[in-house]
Amino acid sequence: MKMELELWHLILMLIAFFGCVAAFGKVLLDQFEKRLQERFSAYEAVQNNEQDAIKKNTGAVQALERDFLKWQADLPLHYVRREDYVRGQSVIEAKLDALYNKLEVVQMKGAK
Repeated sequence: MKMELELWHLILMLIAFFGCVAAFGKVLLDQFEKRLQERFSAYEAVQNNEQDAIKKNTGAVQALERDFLKWQADLPLHYVRREDYVRGQSVIEAKLDALYNKLEVVQMKGAK
């Protein structure tokens, strides 16, 4: 069994073989590109979700900070420091002592 190939048959077979290899390579690269595109789309979706969460948390943090600053501004109106309370009590007690002394003087003058 002898097989003879002419040059143009050989060239045609090589062209067909390389055409098949090129077609399989193109299909393989298209699938690879499709998978990469899917992965990038998934990463973009995750990134967008994270950015939305960050924006939401940023708004919550700003609201919390605003509430805290308001609380700090209102704090002196609702809170009396210990030193201020002691000073106020001392003034009241001094006035009561002075009143007691005057009352005692009046009682002594009335007893004479």
